[in-house]
Amino acid sequence: MNDSIKSIDGGICAVDVKAGGIREGKYGVCVISFPKTMATGVFTTNKIMAAPVKHTKNIMENNFISAIIANSGNANCFTGSQGEEDCKDMINHLSNKLNINKNEIAIASTGVIGRKMPMKTIYKLIDNLKLENSNEASTNSAKAIMTTDTVHKEYAVEITLKNGEKVKIGAIAKGTGMIAPNMATMLCFISTDAKIEDKKLLKDSLKKAVDKSFNMLVVDGDESTNDEVILVTTKKVDVIDNDGLDSNFQDGLDYLCIQLAKMMASDGEGATKFLEVEVNGAKSYDDAKTMAKSVVSSSLVKTAIFGGDPNWGRIIAVIGYCGVDFNLDNISIAISNNEEKVYLVKNSEILGFEGTTNLKDAEEIMKNDEIHILIDLHLANGSATAFGCDLTYDYVKINAEYTS
Repeated sequence: MNDSIKSIDGGICAVDVKAGGIREGKYGVCVISFPKTMATGVFTTNKIMAAPVKHTKNIMENNFISAIIANSGNANCFTGSQGEEDCKDMINHLSNKLNINKNEIAIASTGVIGRKMPMKTIYKLIDNLKLENSNEASTNSAKAIMTTDTVHKEYAVEITLKNGEKVKIGAIAKGTGMIAPNMATMLCFISTDAKIEDKKLLKDSLKKAVDKSFNMLVVDGDESTNDEVILVTTKKVDVIDNDGLDSNFQDGLDYLCIQLAKMMASDGEGATKFLEVEVNGAKSYDDAKTMAKSVVSSSLVKTAIFGGDPNWGRIIAVIGYCGVDFNLDNISIAISNNEEKVYLVKNSEILGFEGTTNLKDAEEIMKNDEIHILIDLHLANGSATAFGCDLTYDYVKINAEYTS
């Protein structure tokens, strides 16, 4: 984190928005309310797209918005015309409660695909929900959208701009499984008091942050039907300078999204260890990105992480098949826990043979809850980092029993 970024409390309510969340059993509803504003989003690319995603993409393309409503426990996906009607009914119900135009409400859902929405429960939750601007309101909202998450996810930062002014960004998110490099089974709602009135600039800023964070996140390689990341701004602090968007603001948005992505990876379904794969020295950023995501996606690498086995041969195998250029005579692989770093291969010299000190030290590092794989191709300056977790028995158990 650079010196211009400071972590703060408040989650999505660190900015002047109101939020609230409530649950009944496996179902939850959260609402975020703010002055009518321009917003932007990034959405799933799955061709089977849930009704709420379709609706929100259309709303945000053509209107300013004043509220977001999200439910957990049911994805409202592949439910035909009934799902579309349920989506509209949720919006109408909130429109009446908040006395705002129905065309100013974005909507999101997460949960089981192909099930009818429990509308009586949803209506009751909306009716009983209270909106506030407080730390508690942010936390309750984050908890309301949890499905198989074991911990709620919220984060906020304060950024000092180049001109000395301060701007805040706050967010809540959910996601633990069905997580692939094109975002995840995830919802993320972000608020900022930045003033960005150019919609393309706002969208480009969010897309850059998502590409460095949620699009570098892998738990199981399955892409959801319901992913939504929405960014709203209350337009109070100008973040545009002579060079365009203040780079400190972009750094802050990147950092916030990366922290949330790391939370999701650490909370991956059944996960016991967080995995970060950093690739340096590639010919390009795209090459580094491809290799990092390939390694973090490998079931064999992920099971080795779970077993505490520094089996660097599995990493070498991924390097060989991921389609990226490299020099076979100059590859380095190291394992780290942020405090210690041990080379298993350095400039293609094998240091991690059975019985070596390096292999024993790597085995000790692999006992930690956080494992970093460092790969250097020694070709150029391409660099990228991907985030993930180990693959465990519990992942199978959780997903085998998900709808029962």
